[in-house]
Amino acid sequence: MASTQKHKPAKVRPAGFPTRDQVMDFIAGSDQPAGKREIAKAFGLKGQEKIALKALLKDMADEGLIDIGPARAFHKMGGVPKVTVLRIVDVDDTTLIATPERWEAEGQPAPRLRVIERGKPKTRQSALTIGDRILARTEEAGKGWVAHPMKKLAKASEELLGVVEEAEGGKLWLRPVDKRIRRDTPISDAGEAKRGDLVLAEPVGRPPRISARVTDILGDPFAPRSFSLIAIHKHGIPHVFPDRVEEEAVAASALPLHEDAREDLRHLPIVAIDPVDARDHDDAVWAAPDEDPANPGGFRAIVAIADVSYYVRPGGALDKEARKRGNSVYFPDLVVPMLPHQLSSDMCSLRAGQDRAAMACHLTVNAQGKVTAWRFTRAVIRVAAVLAYEDAQAAIDGTKPHELLEPALRPLWACWALLRKAREQREPLALDLPERRVVLDEWGKIVSVAVRERLDAHMLIEDYMIAANVAAAKALEAKKAPVMYRVHEPPSRDKLVALKDYLATFDMDFALGQVIKPATFNRLIAKIGEAEEKPLIMEQILRTQTQAYYSPQNMGHFGLALGSYGHFTSPIRRYADLLVHRSLVRAYGLEMPAPKGTSLPDRTGLSQDDFENMGRVGEMISQHERRAMEAERETIDRYVAAFLAAHVGELVEARITGVQNFGFFATVEGLGGDGLVPVSTLGAEHFYYDEAARALVGVDSGDRYTVGQRMPLRLAEADPINGALRFELPDGPSGGGRPGQPRRDRTRPTTARRGRPANIRHIGGARGKHRKK
Repeated sequence: MASTQKHKPAKVRPAGFPTRDQVMDFIAGSDQPAGKREIAKAFGLKGQEKIALKALLKDMADEGLIDIGPARAFHKMGGVPKVTVLRIVDVDDTTLIATPERWEAEGQPAPRLRVIERGKPKTRQSALTIGDRILARTEEAGKGWVAHPMKKLAKASEELLGVVEEAEGGKLWLRPVDKRIRRDTPISDAGEAKRGDLVLAEPVGRPPRISARVTDILGDPFAPRSFSLIAIHKHGIPHVFPDRVEEEAVAASALPLHEDAREDLRHLPIVAIDPVDARDHDDAVWAAPDEDPANPGGFRAIVAIADVSYYVRPGGALDKEARKRGNSVYFPDLVVPMLPHQLSSDMCSLRAGQDRAAMACHLTVNAQGKVTAWRFTRAVIRVAAVLAYEDAQAAIDGTKPHELLEPALRPLWACWALLRKAREQREPLALDLPERRVVLDEWGKIVSVAVRERLDAHMLIEDYMIAANVAAAKALEAKKAPVMYRVHEPPSRDKLVALKDYLATFDMDFALGQVIKPATFNRLIAKIGEAEEKPLIMEQILRTQTQAYYSPQNMGHFGLALGSYGHFTSPIRRYADLLVHRSLVRAYGLEMPAPKGTSLPDRTGLSQDDFENMGRVGEMISQHERRAMEAERETIDRYVAAFLAAHVGELVEARITGVQNFGFFATVEGLGGDGLVPVSTLGAEHFYYDEAARALVGVDSGDRYTVGQRMPLRLAEADPINGALRFELPDGPSGGGRPGQPRRDRTRPTTARRGRPANIRHIGGARGKHRKK
């Protein structure tokens, strides 16, 4: 079908520069992930040509021709990368089924690809099985996708994580914790494992006779920390520090503070304001009215950050391990830190009343809230108090007196009032999303799952951190020094087109020709007011946004409406921030060599290795960040499912979060945790899938199920092992499915029925023009 997409006016490109078609042909035919670096190399592009290529690729993405997958590799829009990493999750008769190891298309289920192995079954030398990770070449075939394996990947990632279950006759089965694996696997060798154990196992045999051999017993899946343990193993998150790293951490923590070489800020009432359950404290703040007559009504402020670069030096064992991890991972019951305990929760944690090494960002704020000047120093500080957000807010509100109210908190709030004024003028994207908090008792059992209250104290710290992050980026730019930017690009054209089509179903216009800014979406939200459809439209606006990432190339931060933005304020838990600290040390002459006689690397500033690899490190830590987010979200889902397990059969207030042709997903209001309402449980009436409105619509009744809709649902199943929920309509048949349809026996594998459910019809364009498939 010929494209009706209107191209932007052609830009002047260097002679010999590839055309759109040539770039598309290269991406489609490449036998490796095709990123900007690979495309530039293939066409021999250098210097300014690489800049022009970056602009061309952005244009092509905006026009809906290509999409960006893992590791910033490009592929045809709407599909999977030409070459990508897949994980085999199922077997259909003798055909293996795989899904992308990383799938970032929000609201869309990961595609299931048929794996086509080379050679005839009898001559295959290295048969694949469930749990295997493969690098594969992909292509569309008919109405689906197929994968041609190129390489079998690391053995360590092939283990299956699951719970041992026992069927009639004593037969043992492995029930997977991964939602993507839809069937249980018979256990051929259980070792010492018994029913109910959480285990690691390796797949053995060939399709269709695949079984599991238990390799490690992890214990009771419902015991404290087990839900986090599941996520750690499933996502391959490094969680044990090698001895050499621990030893270097001990040596680094013994370094003297060099107080004589640092700015002494111990006389200031600097405070750290953090969550009540914070395990480390890497930032503290102070503000006071500016006494300079040239800045009437203005303030001076300090954002003091733990001086992690002093302890974690380029090229050392600590540095290499921190780079490998990329970030700390926070679970409800434990933290997998980026740095060992000696640093993360001791010497680099800004504890009250103790001298600590800090990188101080000094800010000058004028009466309009604009940061007019900044400087960075290495300092020594002594935090006056570590306050929970709630306690700081209570002190300001007058409900809980605190001795630091006048010397510390009131000036902080007064300065923040100016910063907030500037923020409102900047108009960043105003999408406040609820954050779930799992509350555990001292034995690790769930007490409650609640949404964290959004206080002024939260926004105050957020605005101070943003101001320091901007100052760090601009300070480095002033010295023409490397910056690891935090990049959030504007929405792509295809997502804006989808938003326009969606808004049209509510008789709302959205002009694609306008300059899209965060304020564009803010005005749209304000225009809706408190109308019933507001949650639906907010959900779609959120899905329109791109995912932020790290890069030494500045593309701005769309969501915050900032031209230059880098992460500076959390070097204990983010490697990107550590690189920004090192660059500041090098650019502003803040070096502090290691004392003689130590085995630690001598320098603390940005190394040549750091500089040369910033692009690749940015890609890697962006992937690690997404890995951490996924692991944290899945763990909370497991806790939510465990919490709801006692309420199976009850009605819950839910909100629809996604709609597909096979049913709709909903989340419990105030708790989270997604669950499916299969279309097969909606009764005998035929439903058609309205793709533009993202809705299931009853052909006869006109009943609609669409994203954002709130409704009571009956909780039919809550599975803490994989965090899955299943819902039914309140008046649906008990146990799910149609009357007379048997419940699934979860101790035995099932074969998924192929094809679309019988009561589904599908439309791809405007409503009302549907056709049966």
